[in-house]
Parts: sequence; structure tokens; C-alpha cells
Amino acid sequence: MMILQETYTLSNDVRIPKLGLGTWFIDDDKAAGAVSEAVSIGYRNIDTAQAYGNERGVGQGVRACGVAREELFVSTKLAAEIKDFDAAVAAIDGSLATLGLDHIDLMLIHSPQPWSDFRGGDYAEGNRAAWRALENAYTAGKLRSIGVSNFEQHDLDNILGACTIAPQVNQLLVHAGNTPAELIAYCENNNILVEAYSPIAHGEILKNPDVQAMADRYDVSVPQLCIRYTLQLGTVSLPKTADPGHMRSNAQLDFEITGDDMDALRNLRARDYGDHSVFPVYSGK
Repeated sequence: MMILQETYTLSNDVRIPKLGLGTWFIDDDKAAGAVSEAVSIGYRNIDTAQAYGNERGVGQGVRACGVAREELFVSTKLAAEIKDFDAAVAAIDGSLATLGLDHIDLMLIHSPQPWSDFRGGDYAEGNRAAWRALENAYTAGKLRSIGVSNFEQHDLDNILGACTIAPQVNQLLVHAGNTPAELIAYCENNNILVEAYSPIAHGEILKNPDVQAMADRYDVSVPQLCIRYTLQLGTVSLPKTADPGHMRSNAQLDFEITGDDMDALRNLRARDYGDHSVFPVYSGK
């Protein structure tokens, strides 16, 4: 599981592990156990959010896991509804308090729009205000790096045109079947590292016979193939699970996808998320 020791370097020289643990859908009372299990397996990158409602448990797991705080990379996200400076300042301090940590390694604006209006109205001014709050917390040493999530190019341009500190990360829905190649390239050109959430397409890709056949050729599972794919795109991969067995298998990635197969996965279109299509990030609205 060598991948757990590999890192990328952000534009501000902070190192971030290439493979992380996503904690969406992990209940607060289960989060500490999941984090402790992940850390014992070798994970050092833990991703949560205010919206997940499990920051308390994640922080408890980070504090109790037995690994030095400086060896761990903890991310959280400013709630998507917060689009003004004062509320953002309060929410950043709120996350620090709820997590029980003296700093956060990465904090993101969760979405350019509130979830109730995802991909809807114009929140450019509100995003700039929230970004100023992140910049201030970064300068104060509360946050080691700052970024955004679900931001498209015009959303990034809005921040880049007004910021004093450019976003270091953009966390996006990226998986075999949904590869926003132009946006990924735009981020790369602006020294913004892309993190891939839902690299296993919230599980729906397990039903894809072509992807299963490709995984069989490599003698790996579909999740292993899909996680490896996002890593070979040059993104951080954030599969989410509370199952220690899945945590282990998700990190067993000692194989290389060929260029032809990478192209096939890059060109795959599979955006059916089943019952989970009710969530804005999967429906696009």
C-alpha cells in the first residue's frame, strides 16, 4: 500500500497525501472509529465538511488515533450556504472548535452556490467575501491551505480575479464516466490541484460491465481500477468508506493502467447515480 505514503505538493509547498478517506455519509458517532481505523491502516488524509455533520467525530478520531497531528492532513469545507464575510469567519472558527484542532490543513468553499440553488444564481460577490475570510484565516495560521469545491471555470475566474491568495485546491466530482478534462486542465494551468470525490461514482459504476471487464484484465476490483484511474489523472482520490476492509483494498493499487485504457476510461460517459441522483452534485442542479 505504497500509495498511502505518496504526496502531491500544493502551490504553497504544503504536501498532501495522494489518497485520502472521504467521510460523507459516515455518522458523527461512527466517524471517530472510521478515522482511527483508516489511520491504523496507513491513511494520513482525512476529508470532512460542515455539511456532513461529523466534524466532531472526525476530530475525535484525529486526536485519539495515536499518530502525531503534523503527520495527518485534515480537510473540511465551509457550508455552501455561507456567502458573506462575517458568517464565513464565524464558521471557520466553528469548524476549528467542533473538530477540536488548533489548525485545519485544508478548508474549501463547498460549492459556488447554496445547495438549494446549485448551478443556479449569481453568488460571485458572496464567494469573494467567503474567500476573504479563508484568506484571513490562512494568513493567521488557522488554515494551512485553502481552496474550493465544485467550482467551474467562471467560478474560479471570479476568485482568481479578486484574491490575494489563489486557491490551492478544487475538489470535483471526477470518476471514470465523468471526467471534466477541460476543467482539470484549467486547474492544472493555474497551479490548482484537483481532488476527486466519489471516484467510484457513488457505487453505481460497479454495475458497468465494460469497466468490470477492464478490472478483470488487471486482476483488480472495479473500485481499485477507478481509484487508480483518478490518481493517474493527477488528482487526489477521496473514496469514502467506513469499512476497514474497503479501506485496505482501496489502497492496494500497485498496478498501472495503460494509456489506451486510460483513454477509454476518460472517454466513458456514465453519469447515472441511481437513487443518489437526488443530490445536487449528481443531478447537476
